[in-house]
Amino acid sequence: MNAPFLILETGKPVAPMRRHGDFAHWIRVAAGLSRDEAVVVDVEGGEPLPNREGFAGVIVSGSAAMVTQRLDWSEAAAAWLRDAAHAGLPLFGICYGHQLLAHALGGEVGDNPRGREMGTLGIELLPAATGDGLFEAIPARFDAQLSHLQSVLRLPDGAVALARSAGDDCQAFRWGECAWGVQFHPEFSVTHMRGYIRARKVALQREGLDPQALLAAVGAAPEARRVLRRFVHWSREHAA
Repeated sequence: MNAPFLILETGKPVAPMRRHGDFAHWIRVAAGLSRDEAVVVDVEGGEPLPNREGFAGVIVSGSAAMVTQRLDWSEAAAAWLRDAAHAGLPLFGICYGHQLLAHALGGEVGDNPRGREMGTLGIELLPAATGDGLFEAIPARFDAQLSHLQSVLRLPDGAVALARSAGDDCQAFRWGECAWGVQFHPEFSVTHMRGYIRARKVALQREGLDPQALLAAVGAAPEARRVLRRFVHWSREHAA
C-alpha cells in the first residue's frame, strides 16, 4: 500500500462554497487521491502537527489568513515545514501554503504591489522550469485559477522561480529538490473559481475590477491541475 499524503489545512473556503466540501476534499480530488491515501490535519483549527515520518509528501492548502499576520498556528506550521524541507520530505504549497513555505525557508511575503489577482489567468514558465520534476512537461503558457492579495516578494536562498503571471513575478518556485510552492490554485474547478469571484464581488468592485468580466473569462485549467498530480507521482517515485 502506498504511503499516504499529509494535507495541512490552513483555512476554510468562503462560506457560500462550503457546500462543496473543505479545501482538503478539493485538494484530494484534484490530486487523484482516495480517502485512504490522504491524512488531513486542520492546523488553523488547532489540530497538532504530526510526526513527519510515514508520509509520501505534504500538501499545504490556501487560507483567508495572511502569512504576515504571524498567527501562532501559522508560525508553528512554518517551523514544521522548515524542518520537513531540510529533511527532504516532498512539499507542495498552494497559495497561502506557497507563501508560508517561502516564509518558513527565509523568504519574504507581503502585499502584492500590483494588487489582487482573481480569476482564470495566464501563467508563463521561466527558464528554470526546464527539467523541473513538476513543470518539465507543462506547456510554456497555461491557464490557472487565481485568488490572492499577498505574494512571495523575495525567494528564500536556494530557491528558483519557475513561473510568473502578468500580476505576480513568482507564480511558482522550487527550493532544493523536493519543495515546491504555487501561487495559483490547482485544486480549483470552474465552479470553485466562479464561487470565489461572486463571494468577493464587493471587494472586487471597490478595487476597480469587474466581477462580471472576470466571471465571463473563467475557464478550465487542466494544466494547473496536472502540476498537482505530477507532485503526487513525483513524490511516490521519490519514496520508492
